[in-house]
Amino acid sequence: PGLHSLREATKKPVLGISECGILTALTLGQKFGVIAILRQSIARHLRYVGALGVTVRLAAELPVDIPVVELSDEQKTFGRMVEVGKTLRHEHGADVVVMGCAGMARYRKPLQDAIGIPVVEPTQAAVSMAIGRVRLNWNSGSGP
Repeated sequence: PGLHSLREATKKPVLGISECGILTALTLGQKFGVIAILRQSIARHLRYVGALGVTVRLAAELPVDIPVVELSDEQKTFGRMVEVGKTLRHEHGADVVVMGCAGMARYRKPLQDAIGIPVVEPTQAAVSMAIGRVRLNWNSGSGP
């Protein structure tokens, strides 16, 4: 929220992690899946995917459905992420997965190894895009 307002208010680059994660996924595969923490966040995520105009490329978004207070159990959390990632791949046709929460970052590489397809962590994607923009001297936005 607020990305468009910020972009209108400044010439500085404004990158959102969800947008960068999804856009990166689109360069890695035809259909992307999203792993959400809770079912309640999926409707909000789907609205955002729709606003980006890429709903046709979304295989599915599925939750790990672990209460936030239990996410500290890394073995349980990672095990459930692997289950959901494999479901996105094998049952929904995703050929790349986007992590739906920045708190999942530490699981990106092990999850990718476990499910056998690219896994995008949105914060890492945003940082990579920001670095690319600086290196290419694409530092200005469209604002005042």
